[in-house]
Amino acid sequence: MGNPPPSRRTVLRAGAGLAALTLVDGCSSDGSGDAGSTASPAGASPAAGGPSPAPGGPSPSAARVAMPVESQPHTRTFMAWPALEEVWGDQLPDVRGDIAGLAQAIAGFEPVVLLARGDQADQARQQCGSSVEVVELTVDDLWARDTGPTFVTGPQGLAGVDLNFNGWGGKQTHANDSQVARNLLDHYGIPRIQAPITGEGGGIEVDGEGTLLATESCWVNDNRNPGTSRDRIEQAFEQLFGVTKVVWVKGVAGQDITDCHIDALARFAAPATVVLHRPGTGTPPDVWSAASDQALQVLGSATDAKGRKLQVVQLPEPDFDLIQGSGKNFLASYVNYYVCNGGVIVPRYGDQAADDYAAGVLGDLHPGRKVTQVSINHIASGGGGIHCATQQQPAVAGS
Repeated sequence: MGNPPPSRRTVLRAGAGLAALTLVDGCSSDGSGDAGSTASPAGASPAAGGPSPAPGGPSPSAARVAMPVESQPHTRTFMAWPALEEVWGDQLPDVRGDIAGLAQAIAGFEPVVLLARGDQADQARQQCGSSVEVVELTVDDLWARDTGPTFVTGPQGLAGVDLNFNGWGGKQTHANDSQVARNLLDHYGIPRIQAPITGEGGGIEVDGEGTLLATESCWVNDNRNPGTSRDRIEQAFEQLFGVTKVVWVKGVAGQDITDCHIDALARFAAPATVVLHRPGTGTPPDVWSAASDQALQVLGSATDAKGRKLQVVQLPEPDFDLIQGSGKNFLASYVNYYVCNGGVIVPRYGDQAADDYAAGVLGDLHPGRKVTQVSINHIASGGGGIHCATQQQPAVAGS
């Protein structure tokens, strides 16, 4: 059965059996990334859309890996060059322009590696300039947060979790993007952990102190993890990302391509502090405002892994009437920002009052970092944002 037809990302407005996770040494040089054996979780079938593991392979659980919080130092940021006209149509040149501008902005703070197809690499280099390194690796689209590995660290150093990307539950063509995590880790010789579940990096948010946020709509969904309970997914989170508490919000299933990723809804700005996307003043109630209301209720009464009550900072969306070319698929979430070495990269949509308010709030929440606003309206027209388009590699000794 072939891949489903391509589609654009659409709007986000309006367990003990899991101990045997797969650890693969990502050191082959043939570009396949198949550098070791893989092991299926005991008592579990491979997740939907993921590869079928073979017997053998050590468990990383004994290594006590954990996902560092985004505000910790990075070695580099990974991004990807959008490749397909069939996905973006006549917007592709403008979307590439946004990606180039975003890469250049981040490169002012830390190294940026942009993944691009071999026949598009020269164009990417020309548009991004010398401050951005372009690595030839075949991609389909720009969403590096979801297609790339999610990095973890432990006593043995750096590793990358491969979440078995399946096109957000088979909603978009992904023959190449499904291999990005494997091939990137192979290129850099970084060990690969194959997850026993299927999902995306934008579907999780950690505080670095044992707490993880996620939406049920994204993970407890048969398009990614058929027949898998929330409890088993939570156990996988604990093993993969070193967390001890998962705070679930409901989210919205079937209304956007991500099934409501947490990174456009709620993020940790600091330990015990969550910034929450909220509807703009006068926005009519809909499924998205209901999801935000439900998240506000849950987060307002939740505690983190250390027992601290969460402080919720509400961040309203801009006025869509003031955003040029927003369209029906536009994601206008200031929560989808990115923290890099010494900086906070914040979207600028065109509602100056809302843009400046968000930049001020996020600057206050990340003291000591320079706030840089970047126009990303063409990226946002595809239903994503700055955080969706980036993936950090945390700095560890020897990396």
